[in-house]
Amino acid sequence: MIAPVLSRIRKLLTTPEAAAPSRRDDLQIAIAVLLVEAACMDDSFDEHERAKIEHLLERKFDLSHDETRGLLALAEKTAERSHQLHPFTRLAVERMEPKRRIRLIEMLWEVAYADGKLDPDEDVLLRRVAGLIYVSDEDRVAARQRVLSRLGRS
Repeated sequence: MIAPVLSRIRKLLTTPEAAAPSRRDDLQIAIAVLLVEAACMDDSFDEHERAKIEHLLERKFDLSHDETRGLLALAEKTAERSHQLHPFTRLAVERMEPKRRIRLIEMLWEVAYADGKLDPDEDVLLRRVAGLIYVSDEDRVAARQRVLSRLGRS
């Protein structure tokens, strides 16, 4: 099941954009994988992080609870097998306008802070992903501040 998804993502990345059909589920997988990566950076994927990712995916993609759980399970398996962020960040760049990519960074901050603390490896991942999806340091920091403000941790 994972191999066909990765194959579809690879094919999408090598197909000229004009010829590529819109595949919302590939983007969903890419975003879900990035969220899982953020949750796993501190070597712990706890229930707070899982619940946060489920909430973010349900809200972003208007999914049912079962659809969200299936997407998250697929993202976890994909993240375990993939040791690169580039296919997922490249898809985000190709398929998301700049404001939506900033929102993705905000989602990643929400996951990073879901367990109540920011691990240094999570911070490094956020800097790396932001660079790969062309989100400026200024926008990355502003996204972090919005998340901290919502958490009452300004």
